[in-house]
Amino acid sequence: MMAKNFNDKTILLTGATDGIGRLTALKLAERGANLILHGRDKDKLDETIKETSKKSGSNKIKGVIADFSCLDEVRIMAEDIKDRYQELNVLINNAGAGFSAPRYGKDGYELRFEVNYLAPFLLTHLLLPLIKKSTPSRIVNVSSAGQRKLNFNDIMMKDSFDPVYAYAQSKLALIMFTIDLAAKLRGQDITVNALHPGTYLNTKMVREAGINPWGDPASGADAEVYLALSPELDRVTGKYFNVDKETLADSQAYNAQARQRLWHLSLGLTNLNGKQYEDS
Repeated sequence: MMAKNFNDKTILLTGATDGIGRLTALKLAERGANLILHGRDKDKLDETIKETSKKSGSNKIKGVIADFSCLDEVRIMAEDIKDRYQELNVLINNAGAGFSAPRYGKDGYELRFEVNYLAPFLLTHLLLPLIKKSTPSRIVNVSSAGQRKLNFNDIMMKDSFDPVYAYAQSKLALIMFTIDLAAKLRGQDITVNALHPGTYLNTKMVREAGINPWGDPASGADAEVYLALSPELDRVTGKYFNVDKETLADSQAYNAQARQRLWHLSLGLTNLNGKQYEDS
């Protein structure tokens, strides 16, 4: 059961320097958690830690840096965390790339698929040994209600690129990963859930896409904190939430054959393998 006193809980939050992630960081810091905040820009990360510490009164906030469009940087970050920390009770995969981001990342992969899906897939696998040592533990994957079926024939959209479809495809992939990982970890006191934090909330990602915001990003931060810490979800795993309400994702998420195809594709793209996973 997740304790109500979070002073002994270590939480990694990716994408913590903007929008919902930054607000989530503050809410977690105010609860006294030991926070590891991730960003890809050192100056921005340092400023986020400084401001979050000042507003929350917490001196238990540290940072890690990685550009999630480069999987080697994800690997280095994971090793850094495993070297510096003895436990990891909650992993919140919040970092994301939106419609207006560049088409390709540093690795040459379609950016949204890499940042929104492959990077958290890899990071989660690499940190599983630490997460398993820290049970009860939780993994929270920040997805979206905007979901499109995966095009396995052109997963990187080389032939026909559409940034909105690319984003929606990557977010469905994250839900599919959530369902599979929850099943693989069942009985190990680790829950894995995904959520849509809210529609067109007033964040930099939404504004840069030229969309008129619909809502307050604080509600999205509240939803992330709820999935990460609420005692009500102690035994809930493998589910998708619309903000804080359990609901259904796109039908492809419940297609076991499609999930298996994605899982093996992802192991290949991240240079992981079954033995590496089982030994974690």
